[in-house]
Amino acid sequence: MTDRSAPESLPHAGPDRGFSTRAIHDGQSFDPRTGAVIPPIFMTSTFVQDGVGGFRDGYEYSRGGNPSRDALQVQLASLEGGSHAYTFGSGLAAEDAVLRAALQPGDHVLMGNDVYGGTHRLVSQVWERWGVEITTADASDLDAVRAAIRPNTRVLWVETPSNPLMKVADIAGLAELGHAAGAIVVADNTFATPYLQQPLLLGADVVLHSTTKYIGGHSDLVGGAAVTADAGLAERIAFQQFAVGAVNSPFDAWLTSRSLKTLAVRMDRHCSNAQAVAEALVGNPAITAVHYPGLPDHPQHELAGRQMRGFGGMVSMQLTGGHEAALELVRRTRVFQLAESLGGVESLVCLPSEMTHASVKGTELAVPDDLLRLSVGLEDSDDQIADLLEALASLS
Repeated sequence: MTDRSAPESLPHAGPDRGFSTRAIHDGQSFDPRTGAVIPPIFMTSTFVQDGVGGFRDGYEYSRGGNPSRDALQVQLASLEGGSHAYTFGSGLAAEDAVLRAALQPGDHVLMGNDVYGGTHRLVSQVWERWGVEITTADASDLDAVRAAIRPNTRVLWVETPSNPLMKVADIAGLAELGHAAGAIVVADNTFATPYLQQPLLLGADVVLHSTTKYIGGHSDLVGGAAVTADAGLAERIAFQQFAVGAVNSPFDAWLTSRSLKTLAVRMDRHCSNAQAVAEALVGNPAITAVHYPGLPDHPQHELAGRQMRGFGGMVSMQLTGGHEAALELVRRTRVFQLAESLGGVESLVCLPSEMTHASVKGTELAVPDDLLRLSVGLEDSDDQIADLLEALASLS
């Protein structure tokens, strides 16, 4: 197994170059045989050997390594400021690999109390059966996190901004607490993306992504990634990727590489649209609360401004009419389509309590049943706002 995820061998750009320059060029050399500007997709399961053990450029079998996946891994490592990246068939597969690399029976995972429901389910319903403990705390409250750390805490897991309440956690502060306790600090950067936020540079040990979301950006692939600058941890994650085999396909890796090249321009538009939508919703009589870090009254607005390049494309809101109003509104929007997932070019709306977070109903992670989550897409903001305001007006 050869590790080609480190950015030392970047073909064109480098750490001193801008984000979009690296996104377009790192790991993306033109094809040396034809001169094709876009690297080909290596849709192969295996590789011819020059004699037994004579691997060409280290390639043997696509579970262990594939040029399309390696190209994406170089891109991601560069953009997150890491030395190694590993990509998987889903975000949860990436999370599982990191947990396997970090934990053993008897260890404790401390997790934010409003993380993605599937993340909590993975630990509480899969890993607890193998002797791993899990508790939660408000990750936006450093004192609460400090009080919740145990002698056997080995992973401190933060998702910021959080899903779906849009809380922002102090990554540097959490990293200091976690490292003092001997824990690995894991940051889910799916909502922010490496364009808006780079947790490794703030002290986190591992960054996780559901690349299905903003990195993929077009609702046409499923994938995940883990990025780190810790060589020892990287070696353990690489082993899990190879031994367990939850890798993404060459085609999905190629699609993700394609999408990364436009991440910066897409995120700029997501951010500006979400800001406009959030501001248009504030004060609406059908709404009791709008959750968006870009609003001045957001509890962590100042922290988000320091920690992030922009405030992201996700907005959530709670309705005056409660759960029934939320159910009715998602039937009435047209630009905002009712669907799970997020981060695509199209705007989506979902009811987390019944959809993305249904697995944590009745637990400390349960989300309000009057809360709707908006993934604000790339349509014209005037159309997005009109769609929401018309649907809200129809509720009264």
